[in-house]
Amino acid sequence: MRLHRLEVEGFGPFRSRQTVDFDAFADDGIFLIAGRTGAGKSSILDAVCFGLYGGVPRYDGGEKRLRSDYCEPDDISEVVVEFSASAGRFRVTRSPEYPRPAKRGGGMTKQAAAVSLEERTDAGWVGRAARAVDVATELDEILQLSREQFLQVILLAQNRFSEFLLAGSKDRQALLRRLFGTQRFEDVQSRFDDRRRVAEQALGARLATVAARVDEAERLVSTAGLWGDGSDDEAGAGESARSAVTTTPDRLDDLRRAKARADYQAERRASERVEAEKRSAAADAVLATTREEQRAQRERDRARTALDRLDAEEPSIAAVRSELNEARSAEGLRSTIASADRARKALDSASGGEADAREAWQRFGVEVDDDLAAWAAERLKESGAWERAHELEQREAALEEELQTAEAAVQTAASRASAGAAERDDLPVQISALTVERDDARRTADRRGDLALAQEASEARLRAARDAVRLRTDHTRAEQELAAATTAHAAAQTTLAQLRQRRFDGMAGELASGLTDGEACPVCGAHEHPAPAAHVDPVSADDIATAESARDAASEIEREAAATSSSLRAALAAAETKADGRTVEQAEREHLEAVDAHAEGVVAADRVKTLDAQLLALSDRAALLERRRADDDAALAASREQLVLLTQRVADARTLIADARGAFPTVAERLADTTAKVTAARALAEATAERARRAQSLSEAEAERDAALADSAFDDVAAAVGALRSTEAQEALDARISQHAVQREKERAILFDLELRTLPEEPIDLSPAEEAAATARATWMHAVDEASRASGTAERLDGLIDSAAAEHAETADDAAEFEILQGLADTIAGRGANTRKMALETFVLAAELEEIVEAANRRLYDMSTGRYQLQHSDALAARGAASGLGIVVSDAFTGQTRPPQSLSGGETFLTSLALALGLAEVVTARAGGIQLDTLFIDEGFGSLDGDTLDVAMRTLDELRQGGRTVGVISHVEAMQEQIPAQLTVRATPHGPSIIETR
Repeated sequence: MRLHRLEVEGFGPFRSRQTVDFDAFADDGIFLIAGRTGAGKSSILDAVCFGLYGGVPRYDGGEKRLRSDYCEPDDISEVVVEFSASAGRFRVTRSPEYPRPAKRGGGMTKQAAAVSLEERTDAGWVGRAARAVDVATELDEILQLSREQFLQVILLAQNRFSEFLLAGSKDRQALLRRLFGTQRFEDVQSRFDDRRRVAEQALGARLATVAARVDEAERLVSTAGLWGDGSDDEAGAGESARSAVTTTPDRLDDLRRAKARADYQAERRASERVEAEKRSAAADAVLATTREEQRAQRERDRARTALDRLDAEEPSIAAVRSELNEARSAEGLRSTIASADRARKALDSASGGEADAREAWQRFGVEVDDDLAAWAAERLKESGAWERAHELEQREAALEEELQTAEAAVQTAASRASAGAAERDDLPVQISALTVERDDARRTADRRGDLALAQEASEARLRAARDAVRLRTDHTRAEQELAAATTAHAAAQTTLAQLRQRRFDGMAGELASGLTDGEACPVCGAHEHPAPAAHVDPVSADDIATAESARDAASEIEREAAATSSSLRAALAAAETKADGRTVEQAEREHLEAVDAHAEGVVAADRVKTLDAQLLALSDRAALLERRRADDDAALAASREQLVLLTQRVADARTLIADARGAFPTVAERLADTTAKVTAARALAEATAERARRAQSLSEAEAERDAALADSAFDDVAAAVGALRSTEAQEALDARISQHAVQREKERAILFDLELRTLPEEPIDLSPAEEAAATARATWMHAVDEASRASGTAERLDGLIDSAAAEHAETADDAAEFEILQGLADTIAGRGANTRKMALETFVLAAELEEIVEAANRRLYDMSTGRYQLQHSDALAARGAASGLGIVVSDAFTGQTRPPQSLSGGETFLTSLALALGLAEVVTARAGGIQLDTLFIDEGFGSLDGDTLDVAMRTLDELRQGGRTVGVISHVEAMQEQIPAQLTVRATPHGPSIIETR
């Protein structure tokens, strides 16, 4: 895998797009990424990792501040990584999520993270994936490295060199697990532990089940007394023998013998139940027979008593029978007698009605010689002509009101016609006045566009004048801050120059302080040092670095202050230009005048619309009045004609009413008097005729009654009426007679059958039969309970024995399976006989670690001039902790091994570098033997002395073999001198960093 090109924009310290061409360093094979601390050297590696994997290791577990803080809201954030692998040449473009201005509605919105993958073909760049999940899948197949593996074999990131070397066994195992994907072995261990636990629980549960069921069966046998049927001494001996039984099969055999005794006992109890049931049935039959005879005896005695009572009632039944016969004979006379009574009552009522009608007629004092009916008909004919007059009399007030309404209508029509004429004459004057006013308003409204521009210009001048006042104050303050920052920067620069001069002056003393008698001088090579220089004013490199940081900070503050002052100066000039020489007071006065003028124009425009609407309304009104003129004239003529007709109708009605009244005040009174007389005359005539008809009907009904009475057995009407009975009474008499006869026959039949059975006269006693039946039933119920209990005991005991035997038969298989699983689980988990406490995953990783150590030692031998070698240690850890992944350092000078923590800083870096390179080789081999053509190493060289640094440089030179390109991140000056190909990351005075190639 080889990196070709990197483009970064809006990422980390880089705001503008920065481009790195890695192919430019292919001929050199090694290049240096240099720059001041904090400039952004490691951000180049962060960009590569983010472009390929979407994440940055330094932000794992924290806030992912990927977007540059120097970006403006509209700036984009993007990383483009171009690389080649065995599958071809590819380009990844990735953007993080960041806020951006919303396109609609204002405010900010989130720009979603985006990524795309392209492949270069003969036709150019062709897209392969555009979704995050699809790109990740494609890159997994192309790179064949996870992010952890990539960071270990290609990006040897800052502060991760010594992590693997100095890590404990647990931390080293976690790192190797991520690199080699051995989580599956831990999963195997977990699965075997789960299976062992399940098997142990199953075996324990089965053994507990067997014990519980055997115990329950033994308790059941003891409760039922089934251990033996001998004497008490024999039972005690059997109990002692059972207590000596310790194995489950022996206990099951004893239970099976007890089961045989239980079966015998159940059969015997079942036979006893059958015999008891037969005896109980026989006793129940005797009791039933005795009860039946007692019931028949009681029924016989009751029938005798009832028959005697019915014989005693015979005289009263004969009287009832005679009463019923007379009632039935008189029933034939009921209708004639009732008809005669009704006729007499009707005659009496008709006679009373005639007297009342005659009295009412006589109150009128009218003498009539002829027939009353004829007189009434003549009066009705005469009053018929008065009905029309009566109706007109009732409507007389309404007719007067209609006449007044017609007169008012004539007046209203005349007034409307006059008002219309006056309004038609006044409309032309109103239209002329509104037209003049409308034209004046329109001329004012036509200037509102110019007035609006004038208002906007005055408003802009007012804002500019106010901004100028504010910016003038801010600029004065910024100039003061700039002067102070310039003074501070000059002081820091002076301090740095003095420190450098002191360090140069004391360089001889610093070299002399490291001289040792008998050893060569690094400057002249002499072994004698007669007059070494004194180191009286020491200045260390850290002091210089601190002063440089202070100088850089002061420079940054001065740059920011200068930028602020310059921007405020430009803003002030722009504001004064926009203000056009106006003061704030002048601009405010001009703005108010412009606002008032524009407001008048807006009001005039609204007034024009109002006046146009009024003129249109007046024109419509004039046209409407013209159309109404003919309607008003026609309405006036029609109302006058209606008035004439109503006047004639009222006069005719008054004449007809006067004729109909006669001598009465009103027509209604005359009609009422005539109607009353006619009604009384008719009532008298009808009452006289009704009395005559009722007298004739009475005579006919009495004649028919007397004839029927003469043919009957009764002497007179009173005797016949006394014998009459209602239908209900006759039915009751008949029912009483029939019931007596039926009941007497029924009781005689019952008594006849019972007398034939020769029952005893003394009362029958049921007590002996009931006591015998109860005793037999109790004996049977007890036998049933005993049989059920014995059968249940036998069945329950049989079930417990079978279940316990079946469970016991399966415990052997479960125990064998548990022993196998326990042995496997303990072996895999590093328990039991595994004295090293090395789990399966640790064992696999230990083999990988041995290869890593072997690969690392090939470089560490040269880098340490044969002194150090790494060894894999599987020594047992303290306090029984897991072991197998230890690393110790073998020191050839002492012949002893020691822990890596005992190495010095430079030795730790060289050893960590050798181990990291060995780890990269093994991980690469495990990833399918992919070719690594690009490698980055971040920091760590500052802890090396000159000789060791040369050794490290020779190691880096060896890494270039095979066309590999190695990038080294360091701020060590010696490396800058030895590596001519460099990428320099430099922070600009404005803050963002840029990347320069040399």
